[in-house]
This record gives sequence, C-alpha cells and structure tokens, in this order.
Amino acid sequence: MALGISNGSDGGGGGGGGGDFTPIAKWDAKSGDFLARNRSQGSDGTWSSDDVEIQTPVEFVADMDNIEVGWISYSPSVDFKVTKIGGAMPPKPSDDYKQGFRLRLYNKELGLRELSSTAKTVVRVLDELHDNYVAESAANEGKLPLVALKGGKRVKINTPGGELTFKVPDWSIEGWVSRPAEMEAGGGPDPVADEGDIF
Repeated sequence: MALGISNGSDGGGGGGGGGDFTPIAKWDAKSGDFLARNRSQGSDGTWSSDDVEIQTPVEFVADMDNIEVGWISYSPSVDFKVTKIGGAMPPKPSDDYKQGFRLRLYNKELGLRELSSTAKTVVRVLDELHDNYVAESAANEGKLPLVALKGGKRVKINTPGGELTFKVPDWSIEGWVSRPAEMEAGGGPDPVADEGDIF
C-alpha cells in the first residue's frame, strides 16, 4: 500500500473544474467512463462545464513522482488537504473529508489534466499502478511512466447494503518517457465541486 491511503471497499468521491486551474479528468466508477471536464466562461462571467467522454484505449504520461495524498472534501466546494506522497499525512479536518489522491496526467490531445478520487476502488488500482512504477523506476531514472488505459474492469464489493458493482481503470505502464514540458508548471485544485459520488 505505497500510497499510504486506506483502500477498503466503499465507493465515493467527486471533483471539479474551472477558472485558471488545471482542467479535470474524471473516472466514473459507476459507468466506467473516463471523462474530460471542459470549462468555459460566458460573456456574463459565469462558468459552465461540459463533460466529454475520453475514448479508450488512451495513453497518457502520469506524474507519479508528484502524487499528492491526504484528505479531500467535495462538499460544499472542493478542498484538498494533501501532501506529496511520502510526506506526513495531514490531520483529517472533519467528517466531510475522505482519504484520496490527486495525480497530474498529460497527453497531446487532452493537454495537462488533474485526476483526483476518494473512491477506495480507484485508490486500490492506483496503489497497484504505483507499486509497478516503483518497481520499474530504478531502471528508468529521470523518466515518467506512459500509462495505457484500456477501459474499465468490473469489481464487486460487499457493503453493509449488499453487493455493489463498480468499474475501475484497467491500466498498465506501457513505457517510459521524458517529463513533458507541460508538466513543469501545473495549476492547483479546482474550487468547483462535482455532485455525487462517482469516482
């Protein structure tokens, strides 16, 4: 459990997009959709969002060196209390926060995106991906993993309310590349919350 996050068997999560912040990529653990949240500002200054499905398979560079872990709340607005992986876990601010992660992704079509989640099913598969990253990183010093997302795979979770089915990312490290220049300067978390526990 390299991320240092409890990754038990419940769902949960959320995220957002907007303003001058890094655009969002989202994983919907109910449908198995990988989504790009695109934000635009109208002439009256208000922001609107549009979720566009990212067709899989797709490849992206994952900034595994700088994963952030800690506590995330999506209600009433998104708030991150996180630290770079390996740092001391911040204290839990309140019961509105769940353990989660924040990870930057990049490919030429999508640009720089930020994926965050508090869903334990998604945390679990990211933990496994990070274990593979650690195992291979010594032989690929100075590079970042090129991750292939093939789609979603079904997982069944026993909960107090019965057995539930989710879809988690089916991804793997397919190669190693130099850090893209676009990853040298990233934005912060988006302050606009999604509705619902879909990650």
